[in-house]
Amino acid sequence: MKKNFLIYISVFLASVFFVGCDKYEGEGTQLPAPIENNQSNTDLVELLESTNWVTTEVAPGIVWKYYHFTNLLGSRQYVTLFDIDLDNPDIKIEIPYVTSGFLKTSAAAEQKDADVAFNGSYFNTSTGGSTVYFKTGGNVINQTRSGFNPYRENGAFTLSSTGKAEIVQKPSGGWGVVGAANVLAGGPLLIVNGEKVSQLNVEFNINRHPRTVMGLTADNHLLAVVVDGRSSQSLGLSTIDLSELMFALGCVSAVNMDGGGSSTAWVKGEGVVNHPTDNGKFDHEGERGVATVFTVKAQ
Repeated sequence: MKKNFLIYISVFLASVFFVGCDKYEGEGTQLPAPIENNQSNTDLVELLESTNWVTTEVAPGIVWKYYHFTNLLGSRQYVTLFDIDLDNPDIKIEIPYVTSGFLKTSAAAEQKDADVAFNGSYFNTSTGGSTVYFKTGGNVINQTRSGFNPYRENGAFTLSSTGKAEIVQKPSGGWGVVGAANVLAGGPLLIVNGEKVSQLNVEFNINRHPRTVMGLTADNHLLAVVVDGRSSQSLGLSTIDLSELMFALGCVSAVNMDGGGSSTAWVKGEGVVNHPTDNGKFDHEGERGVATVFTVKAQ
């Protein structure tokens, strides 16, 4: 009896320790994968194409899709997808931000009168403000924090002053040599020039987490995808599986942004439409304040 009690206490303390680490830059706790992923890329493409996505045109050039999969990449997954036609000249993408404190995705969206919005990149969860390279309107807001894991800022979403969007790999000369007016670093980089990028064998990559990811297709569409996690209803993805998902969706470039409790998708007239995890429930109420937000509006 005493032995069983000690085992119980050890398990309880271990669970408290790991949950207590949940708040640091989207790292979060691990939920075990109940089913091994055995879907080939062909199977995945066929599954996504045959899925009866719930689809709404929010505004011209902006489509919101979602679906609750029973078995996507080995487990239940709730996926929210924004398909944004960048060839539409009326599409405007902005990156509202705070340098300290926190900004909710919903608040930024309402301030910008956006049609859709989703969370940006990594931030200091104690004091607020971005912890990765961020430039907006040609002005550098901050450099990547010293000691930040390089694989989590090895890519960036960039937007030129004329509205051209790209997902780029970090140059050997650093982010300062990237000429685009707007640059927000993230990572890991998932797809470059139509090829999936090998992922480091580290916990952040191999564990299942909620994820927010941005990808560009060959026909110049931005796909912003939020995969829910940390719930029996949606377990989340590794970055390896995330790259498979974005590749199957037709992306030729893709980068992981901040995830975990930060992952949030918002739609005008609907509010938060995914299931953020900060309240520990599978509902729409657990939104976390972040440092950077992407807002999209058809002007």
